[in-house]
Amino acid sequence: NLVVVGGHERMEKDYINIARKKGYKTKVFTKMSSRLNNSIGTPDAIVIFTSAVSHKMTSIAEGKAKKDDILIIRHKNSSKIAFKECLDKINECMADCENCKYKK
Repeated sequence: NLVVVGGHERMEKDYINIARKKGYKTKVFTKMSSRLNNSIGTPDAIVIFTSAVSHKMTSIAEGKAKKDDILIIRHKNSSKIAFKECLDKINECMADCENCKYKK
């Protein structure tokens, strides 16, 4: 399971479809919601598009990730190609979590 925080509303279905092809079920949050913290759940990873997200949404996602030891992948761009790069990083990390360079 994945959670995408940020990005563009018009890209939500693209993010979901791209992730589905890689075997991930995905939740996308492009706008701040009062239920964001409770809606994230416990995904395998959180993707944060840093150029298209509020500081508050980032703080909530990072807090949840730290609390539940969830992998965070950040990318400046929120394009389809950038999202595919994020998925590649997640797949790389999931294969060898002991030596994952994306975990803090």
